[in-house]
Amino acid sequence: MCVAVPAKVLKINGNIAEVNLMGVFKKVDISLIPDVKINDFVIVHAGFAIQIIEQEEALETLDLFGKIENM
Repeated sequence: MCVAVPAKVLKINGNIAEVNLMGVFKKVDISLIPDVKINDFVIVHAGFAIQIIEQEEALETLDLFGKIENM
């Protein structure tokens, strides 16, 4: 099974963005979505940001992941 996770973009340097992924800071490739901006929420899969999503949707998804984690 594959899982894509919402992350908040903190910094951008060329095609690489530093993101906050559920409290973990990672570098991901943003070449698939070149119009991404700092503070956008993106879906990350296998080290690539694959889609920009609305903040409300990202926070709701992260909340659900947190509930699953605490079961």
